Amino acid sequence: MYVAILTYVRPLEEIDKHVDAHIAWLRKHYAEGTFLLSGRRVPRTGGVILTRGESLEAVEALLKTDPFQEHGLATVEIIPLQVAMAAEGLKDVFLDP
Repeated sequence: MYVAILTYVRPLEEIDKHVDAHIAWLRKHYAEGTFLLSGRRVPRTGGVILTRGESLEAVEALLKTDPFQEHGLATVEIIPLQVAMAAEGLKDVFLDP
């Protein structure tokens, strides 16, 4: 698991021009089973994505395809996460059997 923290580096007016493409990109990776959750940071300074990946390098490559990255609108910090505990109902998603 990896936590990707996006931080906007351009004004929201520029971000908003690419939101539809970003959402389409997110939906594609949800459909593939790669992304597990995502959302905006509050206040709206970026976003967070919880993703699966075979390696840090694979996740870095994937995130470079985000329209926000392609247009230089956000930076991304990727934090590897080894899940040790999860709430009931989420154990099958986050914990190895």
